[in-house]
Amino acid sequence: MLRIKRVPTVVSNYQKDESEEAARRGGGCGRNCLNKCCIQGANLPLYAFKKLNKVVCDKGMPEFENREPPVAFLDSLLLGEWEDRMQRGLFRYDVTACETKVIPGQHGFIAQLNEGRHLKKRPTEFRVDKVLQPFDGNKFNFTKVGQEEVLFQFEASEDGEVQFFPNAPVDVENSPSVVAINVSPIEYGHVLLIPRILECLPQRIDRDSFLLALHMAAEARNPYFRLGYNSLGAFATINHLHFQAYYLSVPFPIEKAPTEKITSSDGGVKISKLLNYPVRGLVFEGGNTLQDLSNTVSDACMCLQDHNVPYNVLIADCGRRIFLFPQCYAEKQALGEVSAELLDTQVNPAVWEISGHMVLKRKKDFEEASEENAWRLLAEVSLSEERFQEVYAFISEAIAAHASLEDSDGKSESLEDVDAINNPPRAMVTGTQECLVLQCCCCSSNFNYFPSLKFEEQDKAILLYIRDQIRQTIFFGRTLLAPTILGS
Repeated sequence: MLRIKRVPTVVSNYQKDESEEAARRGGGCGRNCLNKCCIQGANLPLYAFKKLNKVVCDKGMPEFENREPPVAFLDSLLLGEWEDRMQRGLFRYDVTACETKVIPGQHGFIAQLNEGRHLKKRPTEFRVDKVLQPFDGNKFNFTKVGQEEVLFQFEASEDGEVQFFPNAPVDVENSPSVVAINVSPIEYGHVLLIPRILECLPQRIDRDSFLLALHMAAEARNPYFRLGYNSLGAFATINHLHFQAYYLSVPFPIEKAPTEKITSSDGGVKISKLLNYPVRGLVFEGGNTLQDLSNTVSDACMCLQDHNVPYNVLIADCGRRIFLFPQCYAEKQALGEVSAELLDTQVNPAVWEISGHMVLKRKKDFEEASEENAWRLLAEVSLSEERFQEVYAFISEAIAAHASLEDSDGKSESLEDVDAINNPPRAMVTGTQECLVLQCCCCSSNFNYFPSLKFEEQDKAILLYIRDQIRQTIFFGRTLLAPTILGS
């Protein structure tokens, strides 16, 4: 049995050390949580998204109607609710005060100094040689978070239209999916997507949960909003199914890395491998429908789970591109094969670090951050070329086997209409009245931050409020950028 010691990330204000949690269980809840003791009769905001339709354009990518949702989802609902929790003091530290810089070099790795993320916690042992582990209700899980940490429920619309309900009953019988804050944020707007929270699913991807994550990326319609996933053994510390998400208004280095096509699936999904990047990985894009893309990637993930290979996933480009990284850093660490110099940094190379956003805990490491140091750390994460080819071989077989089964069963269930995923992201259009533009204080470069949506007065008021609160404190979502609303 392989184990490592690391400081667990605190994602909820109700997350306790195991000894404290065991002592508390005998005394009842005492808080407004999401467990059965408190959830009956509860009401939470509900965002009902509209599923995607398979309409293929000339380039083989789905095309969708250009309708406006009733709420500018990411730009006002998520950010407005997240900012509200910040004002209420629910976060462990002010992430907007964290220093961040782009490391000079070809790849543009991003370094952040986040000293508050691991403070006041004791190192805990984690088993890293078993990707699939049963859910343990005695340990911290997301049913124990306070309802005030939940931003909204996120569910498919029943009538095929995008809807928002500010005070909707929680359907306990059908186990809602929810979006909650991460009280130890890496970036502004850092949230958790928890599929079917009351089912208490372990940290393992299935087709339904991954499709939900892609719907969230598509619904956001913002190229700077990405979702990430860490498996057990790849630096997930909570064995309760969840994705993470935040936005950063510059490309991740992984998004700029060259790729080489390997093959295409029967559903039109192009599968490529990364080139000239320290971590070997696969890139999935395209597909005849969003579900084709989702099924192909989730089948690959389930294959890795079944073969006990730890992995990380990045969902980028509004759900159009997905990066999959089998990794072995924790295994090397447990076997004593990682240098003391790298271990001393206390950097846990999970999905964000692998994608090029290096979260550093020591000022010394931040000041000395270089492309060479980032490359050296990430190279330890990667599988060897030989092992990577072995892993790809059984992923390829699994995808082909699932496709063959679906062909024999007939076409997969069709999807309903929705506007979102493969529309070119309007956040890249400059100079429109409804677009929020961030200007870099050091180089005067403009970064278009929000899609060009027509806001209701209340939505615009929220953005103006956020602007006033975080002006001069945002870098690509925080330190070096000050936001302005054109035409305001």
